[in-house]
Amino acid sequence: MRYRNALLFVVLSVVWGSAFVAIKAGLADIPPVLFAAIRYDVAGALVLGYAVLTVERWRPRTRHEWAAVAVGSVFLIAGYHALLFVGEQGTTSAAAAVVVSLSPVLTTGFARLLLPEERLIGVGIAGLLLGLVGVAVLVRPDPANLFGRDVVSVGLVFGAALSFAFGSVLLRWLDAGLPIETLEAWSMVGGAILMHVLSVALLGESPAAIDWTPRAIVALGYLSLIASAVGFLVYFDLLDRLGPVEINLVSYLAPVVAAVVGFAFLGEVIDAATGVGFLFIFVGFVLLKRRALARELDRWREAAPL
Repeated sequence: MRYRNALLFVVLSVVWGSAFVAIKAGLADIPPVLFAAIRYDVAGALVLGYAVLTVERWRPRTRHEWAAVAVGSVFLIAGYHALLFVGEQGTTSAAAAVVVSLSPVLTTGFARLLLPEERLIGVGIAGLLLGLVGVAVLVRPDPANLFGRDVVSVGLVFGAALSFAFGSVLLRWLDAGLPIETLEAWSMVGGAILMHVLSVALLGESPAAIDWTPRAIVALGYLSLIASAVGFLVYFDLLDRLGPVEINLVSYLAPVVAAVVGFAFLGEVIDAATGVGFLFIFVGFVLLKRRALARELDRWREAAPL
């Protein structure tokens, strides 16, 4: 069982890390928000079908449950992916993955600030600040060029991480009790609808602008079928078996995968600032989650064969 979980963990890290490269590749041929919307048209239908087949409560019923779906649709799917896809137009796959790896740090910070039973003090504050320093190292803002493409792009990806973190905390606060498969499925469907509206109404994107090259088809298929549908099913399984602390570590292996795959397929070169920024964010996560990580380490030691 341990080897099975470890293998699935690595598979999920590779799938989600390489997704950043697939996004970058597809953006050459598909308008960004429309690209994200079509991705979740397909993934939402597949995950919803899976929920219908495997979960008794495959449809939300109460206002409370629909409120949770609304939060997931707005913040976890539409807000996160629209900002990520637009932002990744002006940065590398690895840099985007590093900024997104800040999400667990931001989630902990929002939880400490918004949930009364949790407070952020001492070392926890230092961890949150280190994570933000990591983003600043990546951006390296030039006072003479604060609105340069690189700065704006990383800022948009940071906004995506904020959206995901804030939405995660709101879902915890709502505590609707929906099966996670049901919540994810309906959030994907709702998020896809919102992104289609955003794509047309605010950005003027048109399906006619899509260049259906083999690269675009492969990127869209990979993101929809592998990164979203299969990836989330693996995530559901590992979340149940490992818990939220260990599964969060996927965020810190994904940038490494994104860097290697981006270099191999897109020729992206990783500079020192990306590595240093990642290090700051990872140390910030360790400081914030130090007690939970210590408990997990003790559990692994107890389970290890003598």
